[in-house]
Amino acid sequence: MPMRKRITRGARAPYGTLVAAATAALLATLVTPAGARTDPAAPPAGSVRESRPVHSYADAVRESVWVDTGLDGDGDGRADRVAVDVVRPREPAAAGRRIPVIMDASPYYSCCGRGNEGQKKTYDADGRPVQFPLYYDNYFVPRGYAFVAVDLAGTNRSDGCDDVGGRSDVRSAKAVVDWLNGRARGYTTRTGTAPARATGWSTGNVGMIGKSWDGTVANGVAATGVEGLKTIVPIGAISSWYDYFHSQGAPLYDANPSWLSDYVNSPDARASCGAVQDRITAATPYSGDWTAAWSERDHVKDAHKVKASVFAVHGQQDLNVRAGQFGKWWDALAAHGVERKVWLSQTGHVDPFDFRRADWVRTLHRWFDHYLLGYDNGIDREPVADVERAPDRWTTDRHWPPRGTATTTLRPAPGAAAGPGVLGRAPAAPGSTAAFTDDPSLGELDWAARIDTATPEKAGFVTRPFSRDLRIAGSSRVTVTATPTTATAHLSAVLVDLGPATIRDYAAAGEGITTLAHRTCWGASTPGDSACFKETEARTADVPHTVVSRGWADLGTWADPRKGRPLTPGRAYTLTLDLAAADHVVPAGHRLALIVGGTDRDLLDPPSTTPTLTLDLARTRAELPLVGGAGAFARATRGPAPTFSAPPSLLLPPALSAPPAAVAGPRLPGAGAAR
Repeated sequence: MPMRKRITRGARAPYGTLVAAATAALLATLVTPAGARTDPAAPPAGSVRESRPVHSYADAVRESVWVDTGLDGDGDGRADRVAVDVVRPREPAAAGRRIPVIMDASPYYSCCGRGNEGQKKTYDADGRPVQFPLYYDNYFVPRGYAFVAVDLAGTNRSDGCDDVGGRSDVRSAKAVVDWLNGRARGYTTRTGTAPARATGWSTGNVGMIGKSWDGTVANGVAATGVEGLKTIVPIGAISSWYDYFHSQGAPLYDANPSWLSDYVNSPDARASCGAVQDRITAATPYSGDWTAAWSERDHVKDAHKVKASVFAVHGQQDLNVRAGQFGKWWDALAAHGVERKVWLSQTGHVDPFDFRRADWVRTLHRWFDHYLLGYDNGIDREPVADVERAPDRWTTDRHWPPRGTATTTLRPAPGAAAGPGVLGRAPAAPGSTAAFTDDPSLGELDWAARIDTATPEKAGFVTRPFSRDLRIAGSSRVTVTATPTTATAHLSAVLVDLGPATIRDYAAAGEGITTLAHRTCWGASTPGDSACFKETEARTADVPHTVVSRGWADLGTWADPRKGRPLTPGRAYTLTLDLAAADHVVPAGHRLALIVGGTDRDLLDPPSTTPTLTLDLARTRAELPLVGGAGAFARATRGPAPTFSAPPSLLLPPALSAPPAAVAGPRLPGAGAAR
């Protein structure tokens, strides 16, 4: 259970602490770029509920430790040791006090870098750490935390082989949590026998944080139930690696993880880990069939073991680590009563430090103070969810999905011959059908742009214009009954808000942000590790429609979601597609569309054939989590709807529709895959 005991402090700080604080402040001033703001998230004078920057960052202890994982992934006959770089304030240990730990375990510290500026670890001539990427060390070490940056097995200075979310990844980080609690062995060198212990300075309370792969590792370690892990903060993180590479049997991107292992492994690991990568390839077939390797990399099934609180952050337009990863994890945690909080942004694969910086640092500070230091600062009693409604405009909810959200079934039916079908509560007449032919050259943006025209590559269904706002909050499902003309077929289901809006431009470089030239500073700096980072602002786009949620599947998994099989042309199959979690308000005057198509270009690999699929509309439905349930839908489709006129820039011909630039082509790590 998280600690809730209030921690009080004496009225006067020791003289040495005051000197250290003054030294740290002076050093921060000396290395802060001209015009940059220093520590905007510092609490107001007189605050007693937040840790304060009273320790010297310049004089902090910086050391490297190698922790025994108990595995021998590289097959050299020795247990693998993972490199653990530590920075911690010197004063608490000198006074006999122990401190909590913030930890980021990553495969990217050497190969690719972390954060918007791609920072990597750096070391001095003796191998001691100098730069710790990101701001966690600069901000939290002066406030009485240790920061620990772990190289996953096979990466940077660690032994072993990275196995892309498998046992090696999770054990790499879990072993460090155990070491911080005195349950695992650590050494002062990579190959030596001199022990290194943390129990003299660590309370054993650990909070794991990280974006993408790093956050995925945090999910995995939490799912072991390890003692001492008090909270995790997964940002754009994976909860099931199968769902990163496949969607219900349909392959996404390069649908085998072995190339990621080779990409992040150190040169030494690349030379010795070929057999590991061959095993990964064999165990994770392109066919999309579920195997034991995917079970090993599925953290959702172990949500019942999670003891840590969870503060999740995800971009609703993240087309790298899609929002379904968050949705399944959130629902599983909720089912087991895990304490949790969420921020849902309009961005793609972006860290909150780069889309809501001051609020993020302030909130994260309070979160760690509560769960790692035990401060009763009230953050556990505040609204659970923050949702970005428009660029830089946020709302909050005490519960998520909000109370009163209910699954509501909408049904497609035929419409006018020259236009889309109808989406409403009434079922279609028996025998009603709609057909489309898979066209891998087109995708969801093309389909949405052509929604009011009957085109051969999609089946579209729309509501009447709403008379009032309608909110979707949670995970949707679409069940289709489809008859294919070939032995293979893929399906896509997309919910679209039809109406003009200004959104974060997730399809452009930056995935919703623009990086600026000026910097702001978040903590103390040294000449080798600056706390000052480039600011950002929202990059926006005016659009005629907005994709709310999407899902994909191989129709061959109709009988068993874990195993595909050939289809019989002319036979009808029923399949349910899971759509990614979303929170979206369809405004009055807009329409809601359900589009069913085949290959979603650049997001889904095409099948081996080019099928035509005929939908049985009487046996097809969408189940949507509507705030207010069926009553809210009935009210929104009753009475006159407001009118609006779209600006000329939004009236684009269908030929100008294009796929998101951020997802076109293969998802290489350098371009964002799992980063």
